[in-house]
Amino acid sequence: MVSGEPIAGAADAVRRLREDGHRLRFVTNNTTRARATLAEELREIGVDLTDEELQTTAIAAARALAGKRVLALTMHAVVDDLEGVELVGEDAEAVLIGGADETLETNQVFSYTNLARAFHELEAGAELYCLHKNRWWQTRRGPLLDAGAFVAGLEYAADVEATVLGKPSPAYFGAAVEALDAEPALTWMVGDDIESDIAGAQRFGLRTVLVRTGKFRPDTVERGSVMPEGIVSSMAQLPAWLDQNA
Repeated sequence: MVSGEPIAGAADAVRRLREDGHRLRFVTNNTTRARATLAEELREIGVDLTDEELQTTAIAAARALAGKRVLALTMHAVVDDLEGVELVGEDAEAVLIGGADETLETNQVFSYTNLARAFHELEAGAELYCLHKNRWWQTRRGPLLDAGAFVAGLEYAADVEATVLGKPSPAYFGAAVEALDAEPALTWMVGDDIESDIAGAQRFGLRTVLVRTGKFRPDTVERGSVMPEGIVSSMAQLPAWLDQNA
């Protein structure tokens, strides 16, 4: 989906992949909705999946930060997925930075006051984590600034390096492969982001297909050093491409 709009043929492609015997894991950097909500939205547009097949960064954060005192600058919608994390306003062991969207809530989450508070906690010894470090995200109105800018600013100000919990983190791809009980070299990552999806997956040893939807930009492929095994117009073409090339 792009800004909630379904990609033509994607639901049928997922159905075809299952019929062809492929095991699937849906790996997202979405940080604006809880896993259950996002899974239901996908089912409403015809995509066949269970909640457990959808891997989100908030669920990854809950596992990584379980039992810790955490100052979380995240969208309210994902708080329920941070089960086992003690959310605090001060004396934190970790600072967690979430993602951005087009709502007023983003202005509140990433206000100067909240970023200054996060900086104070980092200066006091808290560790910095982020759900992802994307520079921008794609909307129907075009690219919009994402949370990576705020993560980079805190890294610079506090002289620390953030632990990235979502794509392109090797651990995030590793969790998906483990859930599939698969070998990386026999697993395909399909995505529209040349940095987070394709480059990240290749560093983990996965095979990759880039789709020309969402964040796809021809110039990033032409200028860059990252080259996927395949490029298709959209998810709709993926099953036929795999039949011929996998």
